[in-house]
Parts: sequence; C-alpha cells; structure tokens
Amino acid sequence: MGSAADGVTGPSPVRLGSARVTLLIMDNDGVLVDSELIANRILAALLTEYGDPITYQEAIASYMGTSLAHVREVVEAKLERPLPADFEQRYHDELFTRLRSDLTSVPGVEAALDAIDLPTCVASSGTHERIELTLKTVGMYDRFAGRIFSSQDVERGKPFPDLFLHAADRMGVEPSEAVVVEDSPYGVQAAKAAGMTVLGYAGLTPATRLASADRVITTMADLPTAISG
Repeated sequence: MGSAADGVTGPSPVRLGSARVTLLIMDNDGVLVDSELIANRILAALLTEYGDPITYQEAIASYMGTSLAHVREVVEAKLERPLPADFEQRYHDELFTRLRSDLTSVPGVEAALDAIDLPTCVASSGTHERIELTLKTVGMYDRFAGRIFSSQDVERGKPFPDLFLHAADRMGVEPSEAVVVEDSPYGVQAAKAAGMTVLGYAGLTPATRLASADRVITTMADLPTAISG
C-alpha cells in the first residue's frame, strides 16, 4: 500500500460523505491493539498507591487517549505535590511485561484494513517503544513500519492537534483529506482540531462519549463501509 512517505504512488482517493479521503490514520491502543484495559488497570493501581485513589474505569474515563505527561500534570495539580520521579518507568515496566503476555489485536481490525484501499499510518499517544512492542506482539508492525508517529515526535500530545498534523505532513497529505480512527474523546478532539474527519470506535468507550466524531462504529467490521459510505 503506497504513500507519499515511502515514495510510492497510492491508490485513488475515496469519499467519506463530502470529504475527499487520501489517508487513513489509525490510533494504536484500543483501535489496533486491545491494550486499554491492561494499561488502565496498571495506571489506576499506581495512582492509588501514590495517593490518588482511582478505579480503572475512572482511569479510562479521565486519561484514555492522553500521554503520561498529561496524567502527571493533572494528578500533581490535584495532589499539590510531585509524583515520584520513577512513575513513568514503573508504569512502563509493568505494562510491557503484561503486554508481552496478554496482548491481542482488536477483533476484526486486520480484516477491515485489508478491505480498505488507502494509505495508512499510526498516530498514537504512546511512546515509540510501546507502539513497536504492541504492534510486533500482535504481528502488525510490518503493516505500518516507517509510518508510525508518536506523541514523542511533537511538543503537545492529544487533545492538541499537533500529532495528527505531524502525521499528515510526513505522509504528504492535506489534513482535510485524512480520516482518523479514534476510541477516546481526547483523540476525537485532537483530530477535529486538526481539521480531519473522525470515525469514533466505541469498543471500550461508550458511543455517547464519542458523539463529536463524524461517525461512530461499534465493530471493526463496519470500518470499511464507514469510510466508503
């Protein structure tokens, strides 16, 4: 599948409603890999230990789709003191161990991508190390190699539009011609702020929390039709 990033001419654009679409941008956690429950259980346990008692459901509602830098900023303001310096390292150490043993891909996502004739890339709040680990674990890394963008690449992560704008720029596509698949309100907000069309994936997140997306799907089997319809 070609793209401006790898110098290969891509397929003809499709239309999503009135929008001309030449690039499909996929979030990673919760959209490609089924990692959100694992990640938010770990995050909730750590924050509770640090003095901010929170359930994994509350962690999902408050932080899913954001970066650890955002979590640190919010929690430190709430606690009025710094989190331990090793917060991020502890989180990643436990997360990576669990991901290697328990991670699966989101049901139906690979078949959906096979049915879509568009250039694709990944734009995730996760670190490059985390994205690579997760995609390799589920066997999807080669599908996106060379077209993976992280919040580490930009000054501001989601809900700011910087990451999606960076991905479109690197892929040589106008933001208005990109469609983003996101499963978090922060991700939807970021993509809309970037001027992109957004498909909300209500896998773990209630559809009502993704209502600002242009369309909402509840299964990856619906993705090809949602893009071409």
